[in-house]
Amino acid sequence: MSDKNKATIEAASQLLADSYTLYLKTHNYHWNVTGPMFTTLHTLFETQYTELALAVDEIAERIRAMGAPAPGSYKEFSEISKVSDASGVPKAEDMIRELAADCETVAGSARELVARAGESGDDASGDLGVRRIEVAEKNAWMLLSHLE
Repeated sequence: MSDKNKATIEAASQLLADSYTLYLKTHNYHWNVTGPMFTTLHTLFETQYTELALAVDEIAERIRAMGAPAPGSYKEFSEISKVSDASGVPKAEDMIRELAADCETVAGSARELVARAGESGDDASGDLGVRRIEVAEKNAWMLLSHLE
């Protein structure tokens, strides 16, 4: 790993940890959601965790392409993720609020990746970050729409 890529790799690793933790939390809520919005949320959560499963692979592969090992254990993710793990089984509305806030956290990590990639002239990592911002913001909007 070159010093030129170090900050970009660290930002990508943060995005990977945050995205994986959000994936796991979303999948957990998919399994455990109840209430009048069950069918809608069960389906929405599945759509979102499926997209995140693909995203974490793309992020990890980008880290590898930059010459660094990708973090890949629960221990590593829990040490660096800004997204908190799920605790218990909240009510559906609280699940929505938590996941939407977590999407904003992921978008923030993706913005950091864009900034670091821009500083090092890494257009590929910057593009990856921009695409992750777009998806995270859309997912937050879709979640919060259920509370209006």
